[in-house]
Amino acid sequence: MNAIVLAILVMVTLSLMRVSVVFALIAATLVGGLYAGMPIGEIMDAFNDGLGNGATVAISYAVLGAFAVALSRSGITQLLSQKAIAGLHLDEGIPHRRTIVFTLLGVLLAFAISSQNLIPVHIAFIPVLVPPLLKLMNHLKLDRRAVACVITFGITAPYMLLPVGFGSIFLHDILLTNLNDNGLDVTAAMVPTAMIVPIGGMAIGLVVAILLSYRRRRDYEDRDLAHGDETPAEAAGHLKPWQIAVLGLSLVGTVTVQLMSGSMVLGGLFGFALLSVSGVFHWHEQDDIFTEGMRMMALVGFIMIAAAGFASVMQASGQVETLVSSSTELIGDNKGLAALVMLLVGLFITMGIGSSFSTIPIIASIYVPLAIGFGFSPMATIALVGTAAALGDAGSPASDSTLGPTAGLNADGQHDHIWDSVVPTFLHYNIPLIAFGWLAAMTL
Repeated sequence: MNAIVLAILVMVTLSLMRVSVVFALIAATLVGGLYAGMPIGEIMDAFNDGLGNGATVAISYAVLGAFAVALSRSGITQLLSQKAIAGLHLDEGIPHRRTIVFTLLGVLLAFAISSQNLIPVHIAFIPVLVPPLLKLMNHLKLDRRAVACVITFGITAPYMLLPVGFGSIFLHDILLTNLNDNGLDVTAAMVPTAMIVPIGGMAIGLVVAILLSYRRRRDYEDRDLAHGDETPAEAAGHLKPWQIAVLGLSLVGTVTVQLMSGSMVLGGLFGFALLSVSGVFHWHEQDDIFTEGMRMMALVGFIMIAAAGFASVMQASGQVETLVSSSTELIGDNKGLAALVMLLVGLFITMGIGSSFSTIPIIASIYVPLAIGFGFSPMATIALVGTAAALGDAGSPASDSTLGPTAGLNADGQHDHIWDSVVPTFLHYNIPLIAFGWLAAMTL
């Protein structure tokens, strides 16, 4: 067995057993490294070298978490939730609940898609936008697993299909370049067209998740995100109009500063600083609020850091390239089997590295000549390599496509990362991606 495959199996098995994802990643790192023949010292050196790659995103989430708690502490989220619940009569069992649920899910989907292109903040919007909506979701009895599927679709499907924002980087700068560098002759217009069929599979998975899998009501408790001298409800009672205006300015300013500086940390700090001087909470509380926000995001941050170390060891082991090469030995001359094996290998590599963007250069060098040899058309080869690279982005315990939704939905401690984010997105997106990616490879 390849060391990458073994490490991924160890990580997934331990995670499904409700072992801490951080512990599962470290254990999988040691198992994979030792199985690959790396000395323990070399494993730890590679692991430590990779930790820094996840630190930036981890501290960004910690700062955004502090900003989210500060918003909650101001009372504005409580005020908006109360008005929405009362205005929509959500506590009275109104018959148009489903309409409100679909509207809310549509808004979240629009925000997620926009975060990849129109306002390219990626997952930074989640810790700020989602926690204030949790009480509204509670009164709607909305299953948060459906919300996780909606957000994950919105932050993964666009870069695989739309050649703008992050999609331009994935489709043009990385996928197109590596395909042509390895012997294929394709144009920019062909790339998104070839990805329509695989994305169609994801779209079907989204519809199934919303209309079938998680359509039933699910009960959650109303929990305050912040605890200080006043409850959020009390703080909401004396919010002044100018303070509400400052709150709105802090939200806009957070996004603006991030886009101008390219730093989620600076964006979150700007928003938190603006709230600190607005008087929406007492000055002496700001340290506790900041600490509480960082604590809320601590798990997500440590998973990201550990995942970066895990990916570093897997790459240092040399087993990633070995996995790609050895997969060709299983294929023989069966074209259908060739497409399936390439997709499955892509799944394991992306779940190990944690980034579909980093997977393409590794697999394209072998998959493109192999696809040409099997007689796959250029369009089929695009779909095959693009889908193989993107597989595992959703449904991986260490991917920001699942960690992002968890960061927002678990702000009150009622959303399990593995069983409420990872498993639902794996079932509804990775499985359809394999099926429709294979279909695209065989028919295009």
